[in-house]
Amino acid sequence: MAVAEQLHGLIFETFTTHEIQARFERHEIVLIDVRTPQEYAFEHIPGAMLFPMASFDPRKLPIQVEKPIVLYCGSGRRSRLIAEKCIRAGIDRIAHMAGGINAWKADGLAYISIDPATGGYVHNLSTREN
Repeated sequence: MAVAEQLHGLIFETFTTHEIQARFERHEIVLIDVRTPQEYAFEHIPGAMLFPMASFDPRKLPIQVEKPIVLYCGSGRRSRLIAEKCIRAGIDRIAHMAGGINAWKADGLAYISIDPATGGYVHNLSTREN
C-alpha cells in the first residue's frame, strides 16, 4: 500500500513495485527513471522515460493534471531525493518507487536489459502469476 507523508506542505507518496506495475499497466502514472543514461541502457522498465538526476530540473517535467509522476532509480535513494526536490519546487503530483529497479527485479516484474554476450536487448518477462 502506498505510504503518504507531508513534505513542505505537499503530499509525497511512496509506492511498492506491484502498485507501480498495476498503475502503469492501467496508464494511470508517468514513470521516470532518474539514473544515468548508462544505467538506463543496461536495464530499465519498459515504457519508462529517462530524466537523469545529474541534469534533473523539476521545471522541465511534463505537466501532469490527471497522471502523477512516479520516479525510480536503482534502490529508491536517488528517486526520493529528486522527488523531494520536486516538492520543494512546488510540484504536488510526484511520488517514487520504494526499492527502485532492484526491488522491481526481485519481485519478478518485467524489465529490459542488455545481453552482454550479444549486446542486444533482452525482454525479461514477469514471473508473476496471472
